[in-house]
Amino acid sequence: MASFPPRVNEKEIVRARTIGELLAPAAPFDKKCGHENWTVAFAPDGSYFAWSQGHRTVKLVPWSQCLKNFLLHGTKNVTNSNSSRLSRQNSDGGQKNKPREHIIDCGDIVWSLAFGSSVPEKQSRCVNIEWHRFKFGQDQLLLATGLNNGRIKIWDVYTGKLLLNLVDHTEVVRDLTFAPDGSLILVSASRDKTLRVWDLKDDGNMMKVLRGHQNWVYSCAFSPDSSMLCSVGANKAVFLWNMDKYTMIRKLEGHHHDVVACDFSPDGALLATASYDTRVYIWDPHNGDILMEFGHLFPPPTPIFAGGANDRWVRSVSFSHDGLHIASLADDKMVRFWRIDEDYPVQVAPLSNGLCCAFSTDGSVLAAGTHDGSVYFWATPKQVPSLQHLCRMSIRRVMPTQEVQELPIPSKVLEFLSYHI
Repeated sequence: MASFPPRVNEKEIVRARTIGELLAPAAPFDKKCGHENWTVAFAPDGSYFAWSQGHRTVKLVPWSQCLKNFLLHGTKNVTNSNSSRLSRQNSDGGQKNKPREHIIDCGDIVWSLAFGSSVPEKQSRCVNIEWHRFKFGQDQLLLATGLNNGRIKIWDVYTGKLLLNLVDHTEVVRDLTFAPDGSLILVSASRDKTLRVWDLKDDGNMMKVLRGHQNWVYSCAFSPDSSMLCSVGANKAVFLWNMDKYTMIRKLEGHHHDVVACDFSPDGALLATASYDTRVYIWDPHNGDILMEFGHLFPPPTPIFAGGANDRWVRSVSFSHDGLHIASLADDKMVRFWRIDEDYPVQVAPLSNGLCCAFSTDGSVLAAGTHDGSVYFWATPKQVPSLQHLCRMSIRRVMPTQEVQELPIPSKVLEFLSYHI
């Protein structure tokens, strides 16, 4: 069994350059579990980086300062336990909007994180509500944390204050995602087989429960225009939801094992899903077609073997903000960087016991979290995008597949603007 196609020489694949490491401090007490870093996240404006250190804690660091420390002190950086610690209930905030390093005690094991930013003119969907506890300004930045006990805690990133405690899930909150449109609509995915939609501008009112998964829901992601949601879970589940009507659009079929991660491309034209079946699929979410398959085991396992145990489970996938690259993280101790038009990695990096990954806001850095609560960073591939890619990105930001296909333009131009199998 190999990690790359036979025609690819592993020794010729470029090794990604390491930027730095944030190593978790030793646990104060010995535990066999609870120290995993299940999620890493960058703030939408690039001001903060957050990750779950394990044992109930989340670390928030100013991202620019973090990069500066890597340059000054080398790649290794053991997290400092003397930074300001925020209690589970409240905190004496520092100067608002000035990035400060924080440690947040969430009160239970943290499984998921998400940043959300506010746009004041984006109103609450509950139009009959005239009074709210919180008035969110233009510079509002929130952090949502999903916990082992099913609770979701919402924190003010600048002050460290606990704003909301959302209680409705009955099991682990496995993933969280904010709508990118600034509405502060939050969607949570849980092991209780449901997704729940929350309106934080309406004091955390739960607006809708999305049902359809027959088993654990592992991950969820909004499309860039906030109109569509993808949710993935156990038993090969990949669902697409209309977030205006809160109805299921379609189920995507093709994986052979649990699907554990998903992400949309920046133009919303592509959807990446990662599965324990050793594969990452790139879909057209508008028609359900599989456009590309990124394999992590060769020869590819047959469906019956792909549905069982192997050492190539893909744990995470993330789309770069250039729309040209994705990153995947698998159990074979390797991080892979792919181009969307090549079926083999353009760069790789070694990583043991990886669990999650995310690109920085500007796409220049990839962060990956591990079982021991640490985070590792690499420089991402830099390539000049083709004219075709730039044209596709521009038009697909405003038009779905069907509308592009109906344009009154020559077939050659239509082919130029389309993503192909």
